[in-house]
This record gives sequence, C-alpha cells and structure tokens, in this order.
Amino acid sequence: MRPYRHADTKGTLGESKVRKLLPLIGTPSGSHPGGRSAMTCRFRCGDACFHEVPNTSSNEYVGDVIAGALSRRSMMRAAAVVTVAAAGAGAVNVAGAPDANAAAGTSYRGDKNGKTRGARGLRFAPVAPNTADAVTVPDGYRQNVVIRWGEPILRGAPAFDPEKQTAKAQAGQFGYNCDFLSLLPLPGERNRQLLVANHEYTDEVLMFRGYDADNPTREQVEIAWEAHGLSAVVVEEDPRTGKLTAVPRHHLNRRVTATSEFRLTGPAAGSDLVKTSADPSGSKVFGTLNNCSGGTTPWGTTLHGEENFNQYFAGGSRATDKRYGIGTAGTERKWESFDKRFDLAKEPNEVHRFGYVVEFDPYDPTSTPRKHTALGRFKHEAATVRLTHDGRPVVYSGDDERFDYFYKFVSSKRMKRGSSRAVREHNLSLLDEGTLYVAKLTGDSPAIEIDGTGKLPADGEFDGSGEWIPLATATADGAVSHVDGMTAEEVFVFTRLAGDKVGATKMDRPEDIEPSPVTGKVYVALTNNTNRGVGSNAKADEANPRNANKHGQVLELTERWNRPESTKFAWSLFLVAGDPEDPATYFAGFPKDKVSPISCPDNVAFDPYGNLWISTDGAQLGSHDGLFGVATRGARRGELKQFLTVPTGAETCGPIIQDRRVLVAVQHPGELDGASVEKPASTWPDGPGTYVRPAVVAVWRADGCDIGV
Repeated sequence: MRPYRHADTKGTLGESKVRKLLPLIGTPSGSHPGGRSAMTCRFRCGDACFHEVPNTSSNEYVGDVIAGALSRRSMMRAAAVVTVAAAGAGAVNVAGAPDANAAAGTSYRGDKNGKTRGARGLRFAPVAPNTADAVTVPDGYRQNVVIRWGEPILRGAPAFDPEKQTAKAQAGQFGYNCDFLSLLPLPGERNRQLLVANHEYTDEVLMFRGYDADNPTREQVEIAWEAHGLSAVVVEEDPRTGKLTAVPRHHLNRRVTATSEFRLTGPAAGSDLVKTSADPSGSKVFGTLNNCSGGTTPWGTTLHGEENFNQYFAGGSRATDKRYGIGTAGTERKWESFDKRFDLAKEPNEVHRFGYVVEFDPYDPTSTPRKHTALGRFKHEAATVRLTHDGRPVVYSGDDERFDYFYKFVSSKRMKRGSSRAVREHNLSLLDEGTLYVAKLTGDSPAIEIDGTGKLPADGEFDGSGEWIPLATATADGAVSHVDGMTAEEVFVFTRLAGDKVGATKMDRPEDIEPSPVTGKVYVALTNNTNRGVGSNAKADEANPRNANKHGQVLELTERWNRPESTKFAWSLFLVAGDPEDPATYFAGFPKDKVSPISCPDNVAFDPYGNLWISTDGAQLGSHDGLFGVATRGARRGELKQFLTVPTGAETCGPIIQDRRVLVAVQHPGELDGASVEKPASTWPDGPGTYVRPAVVAVWRADGCDIGV
C-alpha cells in the first residue's frame, strides 16, 4: 500500500476524544452477569445467563487429577509453557482512578527521541479507559466508517430510510450487527479488496420506531430475516487519505440472509435427524442464524459459525433441546408465529439444521453456501484454519456456552492449489471428510491447590497437558462413531452430548480460537463464567482458576511437535484478565504496572509481527469495550496495550490487523437497558437525530506508516 497523506478525520467518530481515566469498578450499573446490558442478553443470546446451565454432565475436571499421574513434563517440557509468577487471592476494589501513566503503562511515555516504546507492532500510545460515545484511537491515528447497517450494496437497492424500511430493501443492503470480518484480495482491481461480514443478530427495539415486542408485524419480522446472515462488499482505499469505503453495486457484492438457500453437506446430510416436511431429503436449508466469529480459508473462502441459534426456536421439549438451551415457551422475536419451521412442536427437526459452520465462496456470486456437519453442531464461535505439513486443513472452534468445550476437526483430504473450477470444488469438500475431536485438559497440580481465587499452585504455574479425544470420523463411504452409545450421525448432530460422554473439559465460555502464523501456538479466548463455583456448578480448575469468573482468560496451547494433527498438547494460561492491580491477574509475566486493564476477551487475531490482538465483549472494569494488542514472544511477551475503544453500549468484533490498517466491527452500539429509537443511548456514528447503526470502522496512521512501528 502507498503512504497516505494526513487525513481530515479526527481521532474519534461521533464525539471529541476523551482521555479521562475511569475508576476500575466492578459490574457496571444495570448490566447482567458477564457485563452485557439486559437488552444485549435479550436479543443476542436469549438471556442465556439467566437460564439453567445446559451442561449438567459430571465430567472429570482438570483440578481433580493430582500431580504424579501425569506425563506432561516427560512429554512436552520443551513446549515452553508460560509461568504465572504473580497472582493471588483478592477481588477488584479500586476506590479511585489511577493516573494516566499508571493505567497506560509507564514505559509508554516515549523515549528521548519522542518515539513510543513497545514491542514491534505495538508502538503506539495506548488509549486510556473511557466511556466516550465514540471510537477512540491512539494519537497520530485516523479513522472512518467503512459501511453502516442499511447502506445499499446490491444493484437496485434503495438508499437507507429507517422510517420506510422494507424487507426487499434490506435484502439488498448491508445487514445488522456485523461481527466477523474477512478481507480478501481482488487481483486486477487496484486499491480494492473484498470485505465479508457476518450479521449476528437483530435488535428490533433499535431498528423500528414504536416497536411493540408483544405484537411485531410481518414486515418487521421479514426485515429482521433479511438483516441476518452475511454480506460481501468490495471496498476501495483512498491512497491520499487512507480511508476505506464501500463500492456499491459491484458484481461480487452479495447478501446471504435467513431466507437464502444453503446446502447441508457431510456425514449428517440426508439423515433422518435433519429431514423436515419442507425438505424430506435433509440436504437443503433456508437461512443462517446468529453468525458470530469465523475464519478465512487458505483456498479463498470464508467460514462462519452459527452461535446462539437456539433462541430463535420455540416449543423445545426433548432432552437434546434442553442440552442446547432451547426453551419450551415462545421466543423473544416471535418468528414462530410467522413461519412454522421455528415452532419445534410443528417442525421438530428444523433446529437440527442450525448450529454448524457455514462455508461461503465470495468469489462466486452464484454459489450456494454450505453447512458442514462434519465440524459438529454446537454454538460455534470461530472456525480458524491451519494446514498440516501435508496440506490438510485443521479447523479450531469454541462452543460459546458456560461450561462447554472447544473442538478441532482434522481433514483427511489435502488442499489443492489452483483456481480451476475442479480445484475449487475439491477444496469446497475438504471439510466434509475427517475426524472431529474435543479437548480434555489435565492440570499438573493437586485439586486442593486450586482454591478458586486465582492463587497460584505450589509449582507457580497454571498449566498442564491435554488430549484431543476423537468423537467421530467421516469418510466418502460413511462415518464411524468413536463414542459409545451414539451413532456417527448422532455425534455430528448432538455434538455437545458426545463431548459429555467422553469427559471433555468444561471451560469458561470458549470463544474465538486462533493459531499463531509465526509460532503455531493456538490461543483460546475464554470470555468469562460468573456461574463457576456458584451453587452446584463446577468449581474452579487449573485452566479456569477463578470462581465467579467475570473477567476471563486466554489459554495458550502447543500441539505436540507443533503439528496441528497431533492428539496431544501442552497448555498454559497466557493471560488472566482483569484489573492489573488485582493480584489474581497475570500478563504472561510482563510487569503489571505497564499494561492496560482488560476484561472479557472475545475475538482474537494476529498482526504481521506475531502479536495477538484481542477484542472484548462486556468488559467489567467500568470502561467501554475495546481492542488490545499483546506481544506473545520475546522480552516483551505479555506487554498488552489498548488500541481503541468503541461507543456506548457497543462491543468490539471481527478485528483485522493489516500492515497499515486495522478494521473492527462495532456491534450493537446504543444497546443499553431502556434505549429505543425514541430514546437512544448512543448517537453513533452519525450524530443526534439519526438512528444508531452498527458499522465497520477502519483505522490507520496519519503519516501512512505501518501500524505500531
């Protein structure tokens, strides 16, 4: 990319910059457990935190296996597992705000040449915690909104008019609540790339003036259907300023929604478990729901995880429904009143057709997206790909639920190089054959030493070994179950139950999972779990060492011999989130007075230097959510710095870290309790008198140089 001239855009969008530091308080007033507002819980996940924990299995826990029965040290000592050297009991209780240098890190004041110190890629002055109704970025950086909800991207789509919105219009416009983002190259089109975005869910209270939740209209429901799904839109860089803007009506622009056709593929396709009255073949599904994080494949497609799909279905009555959090009553959006497939009393198998990883080919506007049943059915968060030494894809994915598991799929087929139709069709089948695994972790300290406060065990480490337990293998000739009492089809459709049966490790909401392109280590974001150790729920273990865990942690996993197909691994806690002044926090051994406070890690990504970038969801420290970069190796390993914060009520999603640009999806801005179109809690991004709109934001350096160098 060419150097940019200084842009006119200010350092924040929607409001002047705020550098005020806030007290690092506990749960913000009015928020639900986990830090989200009640409105977010209501529309995003169907109030999951207020329902019974779906996982009631009695699996063995990490801390129940005492040292001496393990082989981790003899197997993996060379894995360089992190040492957690400075933690202990204690809750966050800070009466006042620290000064700016203390919170941001004294090493960030700049050296004698005026340059900001830090690991390469992280040399920027960190943004202070704040509650500005804006996107706040470091000094010397600029930004712009790339695309907003409702902007037309298809030919014939009208300009956005929220007072006269129709389902037909929304079907040609950018969808709502963007989450995962992917940027793909466009050979032959200078300064252009292809942006693919997920649209996780809709918030009808903020979409429609005078919305009556008890009596939604058919038009409102159909608009919401079309606002879900995916968008593909070409974006163009202005080399003079660094701005990135959408190119409307490009031939590759596309919308995929809750009414689009999808192809069900893999071992469960055609099974009696997925057949419905509308689809007796069990191979054609209409719609994708609640697409959260995802991944980009080496063969040029994008993957999208269907997460909280359970909340869209009414009338659940079976034990399998309960395990997936599907309620017996009606739903918040009442879609079951407008389409019988959302009423499980009428179409009991429809819900079995959701909860998969969707593969989307953005280069072929005529292609039918696929739902890969071989990757299992659960609340998918992420679907990130790493190739084995012989070219077989390995896909990592988390199940974003309290006390649920994380998984990987190892394909038995090799990726082919080339762009012919035959090669592309072959690569689109890579995720239909292979073995699905679930993770079981073992700590190397006695259970008595894991007391739930975050205090370190006697060996000074939260670490151990692990194994990938095979659940089922799919081949071209059929599928084989590795779980006693379950058929292969049952494993792939009721994957949570298969994980229960083999004793997988219950985790604190496994979300995004990302392998480092530099070291091969795999990082798992565990957002939080305020139910751990509460009542009869599972207590702390070595991988999830805090009861009532409201801040979360990041797990670092090293596959044996650094081969992603291995069934053995070592693990350690790389980061234990929270206020750095809380002794029960840890930043990979980096001095805690020189890091930014972080809470509730969610999406993760890597920059060109191997630094891990973490976006947060529901931060519990009194500041808005944001994006952070942290060094994963070298002398500054654990150096964590905040790069941006998002507006009131918003969550930071889908980070992309390029050499000269950072992109984030600003999801659900203004989503606070009591907010509505008539009484907005945020005026971002377009100011007073306008609808609050989820959007994608690009950030770059004003001098046109690389990010953080």
